[in-house]
Amino acid sequence: MVELLAHPQASFYLVLVPAVLLLALGMMMVLSASSVYGFVQFGDAYYFVKRQVVFLAAGGIAAAILARRSPQHLKILGWALVIAAVGLQLLTFTPLGFTKNGNTNWVQFGTSFFRIQPSELAKMAIVVWGADIFARKHKLLADPRHLLIPFVPVSGILIGLVVLQADLGTGMIMGALVLAVLWYVGASWKLLASIVGGVIAVIGLLVVTSTYRMNRILGFFNQDLDPLGVNHQPIRAIFALASGGWWGLGLGASRQKWGGLVESHTDYVLAVIGEELGLVGTLLVLVLFLILGYAGFRIAMRSDIRFCRYTAAGITSWFMIQALVNIAVVLRMVPVLGVPLPLVSYGGSSLLVNLMGLGVLLACARQEPAYRAFLRRRSNRKKDRALVTTAAGRG
Repeated sequence: MVELLAHPQASFYLVLVPAVLLLALGMMMVLSASSVYGFVQFGDAYYFVKRQVVFLAAGGIAAAILARRSPQHLKILGWALVIAAVGLQLLTFTPLGFTKNGNTNWVQFGTSFFRIQPSELAKMAIVVWGADIFARKHKLLADPRHLLIPFVPVSGILIGLVVLQADLGTGMIMGALVLAVLWYVGASWKLLASIVGGVIAVIGLLVVTSTYRMNRILGFFNQDLDPLGVNHQPIRAIFALASGGWWGLGLGASRQKWGGLVESHTDYVLAVIGEELGLVGTLLVLVLFLILGYAGFRIAMRSDIRFCRYTAAGITSWFMIQALVNIAVVLRMVPVLGVPLPLVSYGGSSLLVNLMGLGVLLACARQEPAYRAFLRRRSNRKKDRALVTTAAGRG
């Protein structure tokens, strides 16, 4: 085991293998969880999984391309993501904006197939663009002005636009990501504490001034409150997990997906995994995320390129924070926030951007010193074989 972890390509495959397994499991569970809803709403039990396959293919191609890009190319990508995220988020306030469940955080170009959620791009923009900014200014980061500007104002604009779309859950994920990035580049605990205090005050104000958000908080503390309304999804999720037992009811045998758990293929897909595959299946998901998290932070610690170090840590934090929040919501440990499980839940924009982030993380793995040396040795061996073949041909 130690020898395998010491291999130059270990980090690369420690990211790739659990990610592929999560994607495969997610595709299987989206098919199972969405089949009833897809048939009732669209007359096609495969409606959602067919759309997911398209985005998986597109995201897979994007990941493969990004995985072979140099840090210089990835830095350009970061700036492009910021511009695209801001531009698309502004479009949500135009007639192109699409509203669902009270959130206007989609842009729809014609049909629903071309519906984009710009906040997903914004998450990746914060990480990759921020990594470039901090890598360039690493000698100046002891000065709070250079530490905060322009990263915090630009990130604040991205988060503010998401909050204005009435998507506080995604805004909180992005805020946590900003704090994580600042911590990685050396922000002091005092500075972070002051930012957290301000953020908590803003979140508190947004909650107390919103009836449906207050209902979610009250419902979290009182399970008997509105069991057919605000507590309906959380209660059904617990029923699903409890009925799964150790080994589950069997693939496709979920009962809650028959109308009880409406968001069974999106935010609550883990509940269906627990119901159909049991505690063993649920723990498998957790283990795969833990391996992915270990691999991402391993890349960050082993990298000798600051941009790759910050990017790897940021992307890993993005996946881990969002996964932790989604799992906590399903287990009823926190109020409902409405965020998908990375690489697993249904959602075209989410899956596409997750795969792009995965491609960038793989590119950072390829920039580890040991991996670069491995690639040079392999390239030299190929050249030597080519020279021997050429010489033999001449002889």
